Amino acid sequence: MVDNKLITTSNALEGYRITKQLGLVRGITVRSRSAIGNIAGGFMTLFGGRSTIYTQLCETAREEALQLMIQHGNEMDCNAIINMRYDANEVMNGVTEVLAYGTAVVVEKI
Repeated sequence: MVDNKLITTSNALEGYRITKQLGLVRGITVRSRSAIGNIAGGFMTLFGGRSTIYTQLCETAREEALQLMIQHGNEMDCNAIINMRYDANEVMNGVTEVLAYGTAVVVEKI
C-alpha cells in the first residue's frame, strides 16, 4: 500500500471486490542527467559493471512518476489502482520519459 492506496500489477486484489472502475490514471516525468553526471556515467561504462549514477536517475524518475500517478488517483477518488505498469522512452539523447499508469478503482474488503 502506498499513500493509503492499494496498488498492484495484477488485475484484481486478493480479499477485495471492485465496486467501481474509474478509468486510467497516469503520472509522467521527464528527467535528464546533468553534464557532470553524464561524464561520470560515461566514465563508469568504460569499466563495465553496475552504473549507480544511472540507476539512481532511473529510480528517482520511477518514484516521481509513481507519486504523480497516485496524485491523479487521489483526484479521481479511487482507493486502489490495479494493473499498474511503468513505461520509459528516450525523448532525446540523455532525456528520458517515464510513465506510471494503471486503472483507478474503488474496492471494498470482502
